[in-house]
Amino acid sequence: MEDEMPKTLYVGNLSRDVTEALILQLFSQIGPCKNCKMIMDVRTAGNDPYCFVEFHEHRHAAAALAAMNGRKIMGKEVKVNWATTPSSQKKDTSSSTVVSTQRSQDHFHVFVGDLSPEITTEDIKAAFAPFGRISDARVVKDMATGKSKGYGFVSFFNKWDAENAIQQMGGQWLGGRQIRTNWATRKPPAPKSTYESNTKQLSYDEVVSQSSPSNCTVYCGGVTSGLTEQLMRQTFSPFGQIMEIRVFPDKGYSFVRFNSHESAAHAIVSVNGTTIEGHVVKCYWGKETLDMINPVQQFQSGVSWMAVVT
Repeated sequence: MEDEMPKTLYVGNLSRDVTEALILQLFSQIGPCKNCKMIMDVRTAGNDPYCFVEFHEHRHAAAALAAMNGRKIMGKEVKVNWATTPSSQKKDTSSSTVVSTQRSQDHFHVFVGDLSPEITTEDIKAAFAPFGRISDARVVKDMATGKSKGYGFVSFFNKWDAENAIQQMGGQWLGGRQIRTNWATRKPPAPKSTYESNTKQLSYDEVVSQSSPSNCTVYCGGVTSGLTEQLMRQTFSPFGQIMEIRVFPDKGYSFVRFNSHESAAHAIVSVNGTTIEGHVVKCYWGKETLDMINPVQQFQSGVSWMAVVT
């Protein structure tokens, strides 16, 4: 039973002055360490090093996790977590055949925002790997320039691993910025309602081209009760800086204006068809001007456009 329990810890957000010897000295005070491996990307000066510490016994690793997570080492508050979570280990040994045949949409997708321009797909995969088995990871790039759009996605096989990654990685430094994390979609892979089953899954490339680059406004409708500005801010803030929110509780819709067209497009893709306060919501492009009295929304379904009337 002990052999099945995890014994390796991920230690991140380290000062570049920290050495393997120092980490071993600190963690060995809690229990005998079997190995310590420091990972440092010498290609990018902005990337903080991280390491993996392996204990001989699970109980010592668990004690080190509790004692060292959040502790300051050389002026930096380190992040400690399981290098492989218990749940993912069990998944690997008992359900590998089933997991390998799952469709991508049945996995659990994490949105990663505020990425530094130099961060690559390999970087975010390495940063999130300690939380469990990853089925996919990518940094979204501009098709014209090939440059990063400043956000990406990480997909996990296991929901617990994804939740843990969102909780632990939000606000952590990756490269030269603190990243933001949230669910890429709030719709769990459970039996869908009739509306959700018939809702077309939007793609980013499709949505971003539906409106002009100057349009940063998102229409969100279908919240027939409980609609507040705070709720909309909580729902949409993971996707970028919000400049303005206007809510119309009696009509069940709201408008959210972002500081960039790309942030708005990502919000539409991620929130459309999800459930907010028990209501399945619809997200389209809003008008470029915040004329809220008689909004006409552009929503593409095939080649047709749909107007939302009050």
